[in-house]
Amino acid sequence: MKRSFLSIVAAAALLTATAQDKKTFVVKANTPVAEVQSTMWGVFFEDINLGADGGIYAELIKNRSFEFARPLMGWKVEQRPYTEGAVTVQNRQGNNAANPRFLRVQLNNASQTSLNLTNEGFRGMGLKKDLRYDFSVMYRTTANNLKLHVELLNAKNEVIGNSVVNLAATGSSWSKAAQSFQSKDTAQKGQCRFWFEGTGTVDLDMISLFPEDTWKKRPGGMRADMIQMLADMKPGFVRFPGGCIVEGIDLANRYQWKKTIGPIEERQLIMNRWNVEFPHRAAPDYFQTFGLGFFEYFQLCEDIGAEALPILNCGMACQFNTAELVPLDQLDPYVQDALDLIEFANGDVTSTWGKKRAEMGHPAPFNLKMMGIGNENWGPQYLERLKIFQTAIKAKYPTFKLITSSGTDPDGARYDLLNTELRKMNVEFVDEHYYRKPEWFFSNVKRYDNYTRTGSKVFAGEYASHVDRTNGDKRNTWLAGISIAAFMTGLERNAEVVQMASYAPLFAHVDGWQWAPDLIWVNNLNVYGTPDYYVQKLFSLNKGTQVLPLTFNNEAVAGQDSLYASAVLDKATNELVVKIVNASNKQQIQTISVEGAKKIAKTAKLQLMQQNDLTALNSIAAPQQVAPVESMITINGKKFDYTAAPYSFSVLRIKLQ
Repeated sequence: MKRSFLSIVAAAALLTATAQDKKTFVVKANTPVAEVQSTMWGVFFEDINLGADGGIYAELIKNRSFEFARPLMGWKVEQRPYTEGAVTVQNRQGNNAANPRFLRVQLNNASQTSLNLTNEGFRGMGLKKDLRYDFSVMYRTTANNLKLHVELLNAKNEVIGNSVVNLAATGSSWSKAAQSFQSKDTAQKGQCRFWFEGTGTVDLDMISLFPEDTWKKRPGGMRADMIQMLADMKPGFVRFPGGCIVEGIDLANRYQWKKTIGPIEERQLIMNRWNVEFPHRAAPDYFQTFGLGFFEYFQLCEDIGAEALPILNCGMACQFNTAELVPLDQLDPYVQDALDLIEFANGDVTSTWGKKRAEMGHPAPFNLKMMGIGNENWGPQYLERLKIFQTAIKAKYPTFKLITSSGTDPDGARYDLLNTELRKMNVEFVDEHYYRKPEWFFSNVKRYDNYTRTGSKVFAGEYASHVDRTNGDKRNTWLAGISIAAFMTGLERNAEVVQMASYAPLFAHVDGWQWAPDLIWVNNLNVYGTPDYYVQKLFSLNKGTQVLPLTFNNEAVAGQDSLYASAVLDKATNELVVKIVNASNKQQIQTISVEGAKKIAKTAKLQLMQQNDLTALNSIAAPQQVAPVESMITINGKKFDYTAAPYSFSVLRIKLQ
C-alpha cells in the first residue's frame, strides 16, 4: 500500500533529485518587492467537527437547556420504581421564545436510589484531577429544603467528585444556584449525575458545568489549551463563524449574529448544519447553543492580537442544499444586519448597538475593519445581492473592507465569472478556496505569479491538501504538510497579490469529526497540532515585513528539482528569513548568496521540519512526530552552503549587520 501510494506521489509531483550539484539561490536583501501585511497568515474557525460546542466552548453539559430536537438527548433518566410523569419537559413559549423548554421534576421523598439524571457530555466529559468545576442551574420551586446532588463520574460510573446544592423556595420566580467543587481523579470519558433529596416539584433549566481553567479564567469561557494553540500561532486575523454554517441548509438555519449576543439564556439554539450534511458522518446531537457568540469571537480576537473577520449571510442559503434566496426587495434586513454589526463592534456607547456591546462588558470599540459578504456563494444572484450590500456599507463606512466570494473552486466557469465581475466592482478582496490533492499544491506554486498587481487582492480563505478521503485524523500526513509548505512559498512570494490566507478547517474532535483533514485535533483532555499546524505556525511566526527576491538562474524557486523557496525581510528584528522546501527524497545542497547586505551574522537560527516517511502524522499519543526542531547553524559570509534534508521544510533566520 505504501509503495503504491508513494509511487503516485512521485509521478505527480515529488521528483527525485538526481544530482548533488550545488544550486545557487540569490537573495537580494536590499530590493524589497512587496510589503507583507500584518494579516498575511490567519486562522479560520467554523463550528464543524465539534469545534464550538464540545470544543473551544468549555461547557461540559450537552443540551443544557433541553432545546435539542429531542429534548432529552444527552440525558439519561433512571427511576426506581418508575413513576409516570415524574420527569417531563415543559414549554413556556410565551415567556421566553429563545429558550422555551425546561425540565420539571416531581419528587416524593426522593433519595439517591429513587431518581437520577445523568448527562453524557460531548462524547464524554474530560475531567481533571484536583481541578475545580463550577456548576450552576436556573431553577424554581415552591418547596422548601430540596437538595440537588451533583456527582462527577468516571468511565466506570465511580464518583470522583461531588457537591450538594440547596434549592431554597423561589415561588413562581426563577433563581440561579451555583456551587464549585473539585474532581478527585482524571477521566477521559466522564459524566455528570444528578439526584435529589426531598419532596416537591422543581423546574430546572440552563444546567451548566465549566472547568475552572478556561481561557483567561473567564467564567463560562473557552477551553484554554485549544485557544493557546491559536495564540501560539500569532495569527493576523480570525475568520468566523464560517463557512457553510453562515449560509445554513436553508435561510431559517443560517447564522444570525444578533441571536448570539446578550445573556446566555436568551440566545436561541439552532441545529448545526453539519448535523445532517454527511450521512456517513451523521451527528444528530450537533447543535449550536451560541454560548460562543459574536461578542466572544471579538473578545478572542482581541485576546490573541488578531484582526476580526466576521462573515455574514448575503441572503442566500447553501447552494448545495436548498439554494434558497431572499428576493431583492426583501434584502434590507440582511443589509441592516451588516451595518448593525459594524456599529456593535465599533459604535459609540450611546449608539443602539454600541450600547449593547458596553452592556456586555466592553465599552471600548473592537475596531472592526472588514467583513465577508457571503460564503462560497456564486452566480449572478450572488453578484446582484453583493452590489446592494456594497452600496449600503460604503455609503456609511467608505473605508470598510469587504471580502467577497469566488465560489467553491479556484477555476471553472463559476470562478471565471465571479473573478471578472468582482474586480470590475473594485472589491477589496476576492476569497478563493481550494481543497485539492498534494500534487495540485505542488503544481500551483506559481498560481499568482502572473496575477495583476493592482485592484482587488486575493484572500486564500480556505485551503487544505487532501491526501485521501478515508481515515479522519489519518489524513494530516507529512505529505499534506509539505505540499502546503511548498504552496505557501508561492503565496508569500506574491504577497502583493495574496494579502490574507487561512487553512481550513481549524479544529476536529477525534470522536466527533465530519470533515478532514483539519489543522488541530482534540479529545476531551488533550490537543495536538498536525504537521499542517506547524507549517502554518512557522510561516506566521516568520512572516517578516517585506518580500525579497529569491531566485535560481534568475527564476523563482518553484519546483526545480522539487525545491521551493521564498525570502522576506523582518524590519523589526533586521533579519533575513529564508524558507526552503525540499520535496525530494534526497538531500540537496544550496549555495545561498545574500546580495545587498553589508554584512551578515556568523550564525543563523534554523527551524526544521523533516520526516523521511511521507505518511507520518501526529496523534494524541505522539503529538510531536512531525514538528519543528530548532538549532543554531554556522554560516560563512554572505555566500554560504545549506543542505536541505530529504522531505524537509527549513526556515533560516539570519541577522543582517
